[in-house]
Amino acid sequence: MVRFSFSGVELVALDQAALWWPARNALLLADLHLEKASWFAQRGQMLPPYDSIATLSDVAALVERTGAGEVWCLGDSFHDRRGCERLPERAQALLRDLTGRTRWTWITGNHDAGMADHCGGTLAIEAEVDGLVLRHEAERAETRPELSGHFHPKLRLTQRGRHVARRCFVMSGTKLILPAFGALTGGMDAGDPAIVKLVGARAHALVPVADRMLRFPLAA
Repeated sequence: MVRFSFSGVELVALDQAALWWPARNALLLADLHLEKASWFAQRGQMLPPYDSIATLSDVAALVERTGAGEVWCLGDSFHDRRGCERLPERAQALLRDLTGRTRWTWITGNHDAGMADHCGGTLAIEAEVDGLVLRHEAERAETRPELSGHFHPKLRLTQRGRHVARRCFVMSGTKLILPAFGALTGGMDAGDPAIVKLVGARAHALVPVADRMLRFPLAA
């Protein structure tokens, strides 16, 4: 757990690619992509069908660890709008338990817009909470402090001939992009032009390690 400040708000980066907001007793997650494997299976590409239970078990562990009273999911929580209907019985029971004992909000994304069932919790396109805007995809023209997901940022480095990839946060003065939390998600290079265009070349990739935050300028 690594504490840091974003636009004057104290946050805690968790090594599981999540954010903890102590002042609100809130857990923030992005891009769970639940039931991604079953979505591919419907199209003939068979993947191990355990992604949802693995992801939700990790969420449940964080809720227990932090004692979260609020959970904010920043979009693409399901891989498609009918993902909740396909959840295995065990996974759906776990999710309904989580949404039943926390103030759970689903910010909708491009994958799960118009979801038919969300297994509890409430839906929102975006929200402004204590001065922070929560949405799925960052908006370039937004001047308010903004938390978002969508891009699944990863820091990719080559050290001593070895290629290393780590999920990371991307932060500028007014934008903070969370990494993807889901067990079956890929990632986009933090320095990709699509990300830099939104956050600016002076932004940093942040990687929490033990009790400190490693910062890598995107310009480098």
